[in-house]
Amino acid sequence: MNKKVISAKNAPEALGPYSQAVKCGNMLFLSGQTPIIPADGTLIKDDIKAATAQCFENIKSVLEAAGASLENVVKMTVFLKDFDDFAAMNEVYKSYFSGSFPARSCIQAAKLPLDCMVEIEAIAMVD
Repeated sequence: MNKKVISAKNAPEALGPYSQAVKCGNMLFLSGQTPIIPADGTLIKDDIKAATAQCFENIKSVLEAAGASLENVVKMTVFLKDFDDFAAMNEVYKSYFSGSFPARSCIQAAKLPLDCMVEIEAIAMVD
């Protein structure tokens, strides 16, 4: 098996015993990204749009460390603390893609790491 751990310096460090991403063959599996600003470790707590954007910036950093981009993403899962934030999250979400969107699931989670508002994970195809 051709398995490689991916680590991005411009994304938050893992909060536990897991990798930011793992590449296996041409598949790239990203762990959930929370709205932590990597430069100072600040968690965006009260603004779902800013929190969603930070999750995407962290995802982009991990993808770039693997030689990929959002264009390579085929599936995303969004975990929301409050499903009432769905429309605002969706507004930011769609701004990160041009053309076709990846497949997606979105669920409300009882509790997320650090009690954050949103966490987003992704699966991508890479060369």
